[in-house]
Amino acid sequence: MNHAIYWPDMEKGQTKTLPGINQRKRQWYEASSLFLGRVCLKLGFTPNVLTVVSLLCAVVAGLQFWTGNIMWGVLWMIITAFTDMLDGSTARAGDLGTVFGGIFDHVLDRYGEFCILAGITLSGSAHPGWGIFALFGMLIASYTRAAAESMGKIENCAVGMVGRAEKFLLIIIGAVLEIYFPTGIWPKAGWLEFALIIVGVTSLITAIQRLAYAKKVLGNRKSV
Repeated sequence: MNHAIYWPDMEKGQTKTLPGINQRKRQWYEASSLFLGRVCLKLGFTPNVLTVVSLLCAVVAGLQFWTGNIMWGVLWMIITAFTDMLDGSTARAGDLGTVFGGIFDHVLDRYGEFCILAGITLSGSAHPGWGIFALFGMLIASYTRAAAESMGKIENCAVGMVGRAEKFLLIIIGAVLEIYFPTGIWPKAGWLEFALIIVGVTSLITAIQRLAYAKKVLGNRKSV
């Protein structure tokens, strides 16, 4: 769980926030991945091209899950997460970040998540209801953040229990356990389905945490 820390700004008489755990992790991650962005620039990649590549990797991951190749699905999920990280680091390294680029990245990320979860669900590894539950949780957590940042003008609402990387990690762990431990012992429906349930629950908690964060920052303001 992460919450930003509030402290008074004595000069302006306003309330500022200190970065929470997620923000501090993001700052570290952005700084440490910058050199990879410089490498991508030298190779001629642009952030938007890498965003498209990440989506294509997610499509392949979904197809691998759908056809029962769980290990290949895991591998392509890892590549998806890696290329998703590269588009942001490339934008920062070359100062190529644009508002449209951010929107493009957010939208294609949702398409990618849909492809992966659809592949898992269609494979029969999880009950379709839990697949829809996990997908809804991931979408509503992302939408809550987007609404807080666009309508509430909150600079960064990436707070809460889990982000995209943690959700991917949960699914990857569930998929690997599904391969090496037989279904029917515990949990009875299989590890991949169990992972989707956890992803759905933690995503819904994250959405609530983001709503609470927005309420705390915005209070009862009528305009921003």
